Amino acid sequence: MEPRLDMNAIRRIAGVSWSIVIPLLLTIWISAGVTMAIEEPDYAILESTKDFELRRYDSYIVAETLVEAAFDDAGNEGFRRLFAYISGQNRKKAAISMTAPVSQKEDYEEIAMTAPVNQQREAGKWRVTFMMPSEYTLETLPEPLDDRVELREVEGKLVAALKYSGTWSRKRYEQKREELESLIQKRGLRPVGEPVFARYNPPFIPWFLRRNEVLIPVSKSGKLHIRSK
Repeated sequence: MEPRLDMNAIRRIAGVSWSIVIPLLLTIWISAGVTMAIEEPDYAILESTKDFELRRYDSYIVAETLVEAAFDDAGNEGFRRLFAYISGQNRKKAAISMTAPVSQKEDYEEIAMTAPVNQQREAGKWRVTFMMPSEYTLETLPEPLDDRVELREVEGKLVAALKYSGTWSRKRYEQKREELESLIQKRGLRPVGEPVFARYNPPFIPWFLRRNEVLIPVSKSGKLHIRSK
């Protein structure tokens, strides 16, 4: 059985401060020496070098929120909203039959954490997303109680990816975005969407061990060899 943490209990211990909840949760993971199985989006690798990959992603569902703030602040605020959603700030969906008595008790559902946390520029704001576990559909996911959190399906797509470690600063992200755009141009690919900043690790991981990526949707004609991730 995979280990699970009672996020609701952790929130009760820490009170209402998310600045306390998140570090507490991460400390428990470290102290327990627990290796958590974190689900990631499925994709096939079409091309791969040291840091660059061309991937064909399957479709998946995300919880997302738009944040109007600076780069770093938007990532933190978006994370808090989405973490609250998967931790229980939601209304569980259930089949309802016509029986009596009628109960008004609301039920919630905890959802497993996945990776990466994505951040993408959109109309002057930042769109922050969590992928939802593959066991869910749009019909079975609980309804967010925060109206700033929405659920949607992301269609499968061709994506150019540049992997790097280091800090989560905007300066480093922009440097890597420019590197990826250059690699895309050299390969005759055409960008068809906005760049995405993908973070795979929690904040307690040292900056030099972090797995980060820049992802850009692209298009290309012709056939490419595909190998599994």
